[in-house]
Amino acid sequence: MAPDGAVGLTGAVAWLVDGNNVVGAGADGWWHDPVAASARLVQAVAAWCREDADEEAVTIVFDGAPEAALSSLAGGNLRVDFATRRGRDAADDRIVELVDDMVATALPAAAITVVTSDRGLAARLPEAVVVEGAGRFRARVGLARTGQRRAR
Repeated sequence: MAPDGAVGLTGAVAWLVDGNNVVGAGADGWWHDPVAASARLVQAVAAWCREDADEEAVTIVFDGAPEAALSSLAGGNLRVDFATRRGRDAADDRIVELVDDMVATALPAAAITVVTSDRGLAARLPEAVVVEGAGRFRARVGLARTGQRRAR
């Protein structure tokens, strides 16, 4: 497995983002309004998809019940998904399930990038899956530590 925070992602065709982990990596008061913080993440990732990752499939997975405010922001190559159960590691389980499904349908594990800083989740992934840390991904999609999208 690539080290947490890996950079060389050329050739990645599928990204799975641990949404709650990435939201939690921002010291932006997300805990006051988690849905709004998650929406900021989805909007930043949607812009990144349009600008830089337009040929790659990107799925953001969140814990909890499906949230229409987040699902409505998906489109194009961006999908918003939710854990299929409640409880500890629910989104992690969903990400592992999605990775397993992709590999079972002949997508090479090396073509999958999982975004998380959760070492427990990273350890559950096939060895060839690339892992990018939440902080690095926040910078990649233009989210400053305050949760605001940087001007280009």
